[in-house]
Amino acid sequence: MNHTPPSPLCSAGHSQLLVVDIQAKLAVAMDADTRREVYRRAGSLAQGAGVLGIPVTVTEQYPQGIGHTAGEIQGMLPEAVRVLEKTTFSCCRDEGIMGAVKRAERPQVVVCGMESHVCVLQTALLLVEAGLQVFVVEDAVCSRDPRNKANALARMARAGVIITNFESVLFEWLADSRHPKFKEILNLIR
Repeated sequence: MNHTPPSPLCSAGHSQLLVVDIQAKLAVAMDADTRREVYRRAGSLAQGAGVLGIPVTVTEQYPQGIGHTAGEIQGMLPEAVRVLEKTTFSCCRDEGIMGAVKRAERPQVVVCGMESHVCVLQTALLLVEAGLQVFVVEDAVCSRDPRNKANALARMARAGVIITNFESVLFEWLADSRHPKFKEILNLIR
């Protein structure tokens, strides 16, 4: 899949959201404050995507061992979400997940999740290699060690991934304060 990126800004009409492995047993290994921040911001992104009709795919790394998506996130997911299991660290190495990404026919992939330096990193780098425009939401990703997160964000940026934050994504999806869903999205930020 090779698309010319429509803009360096996220566009609701070109975006899809990929929520990577925010799973109960993995999440408890994260710093508690960081974990809550990722839950809130990734959840807000998922809710905003649902409000704006943006496709959402959630992945779960070996849920038999690591558990399913954390309950704090499950309650924030839109009805049309696709939850897909994987054993590969990169979502791109799983045919089902890459099939879902391709079927969305949206050249911008907004990525959030766990852990920054493993599954998020490998996914983002291979999405770029596949010709997609990738936005990693730095305040909606984490690693057990903050140094690993910092290293992963630097590596991704050098590879052409756009490092952004959840408020920027939501406002870029809206593009205009006159958007009919502006107040609804604004409530996700507060």
